[in-house]
Amino acid sequence: MRVTALAAHTPEAVRAALAARGWEAQPAWFAATGVQALVVLLDEVTDAEREGLVRWGAKAGADVLTGEGWALVGAPASRLAPLARPDRLPPGLERLAPELGRFLASYADPPRRWEVGGGSVLTLDHPVLVGIVNVTPDSFSDGGRFTTVDRAVAQAERLVADGCELLDVGGESTRPGAAPVPVDEEIGRVAPVIEQLVRRGLGPVSVDTRKAAVARAALAAGAAVVNDVSGLAFDAALAGVVGAARAGMILMHMRGTPDTMDSLAVYRHVAADVAAELGAAAARAEAGGVARERVVVDPGFGFAKTPEQNFRLLDELATVVALGYPVAVGPSRKRFLGAATGRPVEDRDRATAVACALAWERGARLFRVHDAALAREALRVAGATTSPN
Repeated sequence: MRVTALAAHTPEAVRAALAARGWEAQPAWFAATGVQALVVLLDEVTDAEREGLVRWGAKAGADVLTGEGWALVGAPASRLAPLARPDRLPPGLERLAPELGRFLASYADPPRRWEVGGGSVLTLDHPVLVGIVNVTPDSFSDGGRFTTVDRAVAQAERLVADGCELLDVGGESTRPGAAPVPVDEEIGRVAPVIEQLVRRGLGPVSVDTRKAAVARAALAAGAAVVNDVSGLAFDAALAGVVGAARAGMILMHMRGTPDTMDSLAVYRHVAADVAAELGAAAARAEAGGVARERVVVDPGFGFAKTPEQNFRLLDELATVVALGYPVAVGPSRKRFLGAATGRPVEDRDRATAVACALAWERGARLFRVHDAALAREALRVAGATTSPN
């Protein structure tokens, strides 16, 4: 008998082994995800539920660690599946089934498409590049470079040529300490650019704004997505505007405002806390009329997070992916990359490309970047490792 070790950090090695032995693609994938080891953290657990989990773990061969009000369960996905079925659930664990069932369903069959405005759909079976078009005088990386319509359009054309499938136009800087921009001024910056990009067939286009009035004007100009860096915490009316327009929405995690966010980077467990806050933002979006299939979440690298927290969040990105929404990331040229590399902001595109590749492996599917060419190369290599071909 010969023993061969299979890589276990993703289901791909098991899937490939089954496919090489005659399994069809879909059954091979579902079987591979079934034997993949998972660890789930349960909070707000009663003493009776803790005892029930310990008894179940002893019978099922699962690892169960518990404490006051929490439990951590580690087992293959197939071993966890009975806990998501009311007909097979041990007595006393009835509260667990709905949430665990939703998680396992999204884990086995993650979102494969994102519906945006204008009837457009972005498929997520490959890395989707989102090109940054800042029409601001004070953005941290490229402020003042693309403040005219002609310059912004020329930059957008370069980004599309380098592989971007969505263009994100922003008229207000959200760098630490940035001053707010009046609504009329922000509309004056973004609406003419969006109109020209759509007219030239460079869409779909996203508008990077926290404000309902700006979003309304941008959508009227042809935008198909609203990218809200505040996760609906700044303007409660924004969800209704997006929902009424049947547009796509990106909800980013941030605490406070650009003036206050650095002082709010205090977390018990950064990945779990960010995921919980993003889940609440997504629930607000859906309650406001944005269809679930139109929602994308973004962990907000660099916003209310220290460099160490950013790297921990990048490593534990699967916690955010487990919410069941497509995940976008925007590490491009951020300070935490400079903290690791010592490179100034204008020389962080290589580090950005590496961060994007790591995020892809952990489940992100959309990547917001300044330099699309380098990110595209890194993501093609990363994507090739998870290709079923």
